[in-house]
Amino acid sequence: MMTMEQTIALIGFGEAGSTFAAAAGWGKMARAFDIRADRATIAADAGVTFCNTPAQALAGAQIVLSLVTADAALNVARDYAPFLAPGTVWCDMNSVAPDTKRAAAAYVDTAGGHYVDVAVLAPVDPARMAVPLLVAGHASDIATQLLHAAGFANIRSVGAEIGRASAIKMIRSVMVKGIEALTAEMMLAATSAGVAEEVLASLDASERKQSWFVRAPYNIERMTTHGLRRAAEMEESVKTLTALGVDPTMTTGTVRRQREQAGHTIAIPTGQTA
Repeated sequence: MMTMEQTIALIGFGEAGSTFAAAAGWGKMARAFDIRADRATIAADAGVTFCNTPAQALAGAQIVLSLVTADAALNVARDYAPFLAPGTVWCDMNSVAPDTKRAAAAYVDTAGGHYVDVAVLAPVDPARMAVPLLVAGHASDIATQLLHAAGFANIRSVGAEIGRASAIKMIRSVMVKGIEALTAEMMLAATSAGVAEEVLASLDASERKQSWFVRAPYNIERMTTHGLRRAAEMEESVKTLTALGVDPTMTTGTVRRQREQAGHTIAIPTGQTA
């Protein structure tokens, strides 16, 4: 653990900040600021000093964990960077686009801090301090050391380019969050049609566990070869969902993607696990 008193600043003390603080036992080594004053109680329960202003939270901090909402990440970097001491490491752990992180980095670096792009690749609960973190930026080495000292146990540097860690997370989310949205669309229709159990059983019967280094090129090849036919089939799926009163948002996108991918391939790395 870190030995200096009050060396961690938490900007945003919602689920992520409070989970990390409680799991790591930072106590008075950490100061927190959140625009929601009611979170002072949560901070007190974790032994963390809750500050009335961001300037108070950032004063003398060695490392900053920015854990705000995605729409606030850039504004927080812009507005709070002037309060940083020279050399402070600003870890932007928010789920935002690479361009947003590069814009935020400009504010922090101009103020004399060291901006680090951090991608959090799993829910913080239950992973807590073992949550996978990707770090990118010129200060990624020092950030890695400070994050390890703070108790984080699963950190990997992905290079010096700001936005690289974010790009990995955002692109990965296309699949992860897309599957969630597709699942909801499928289950709304299956429930409405009264065939949910049969649909799920059919999926279980056809599911194969494969590395994505194998699955991705297979999926792309199916679209390259059969995209037009599959687009036509999915248009019928759109009609099915519409008739059941389900907005076919995801399925309509599938029609377009299948049609556009027909006849076109995508280069995919083989990977060591293929």
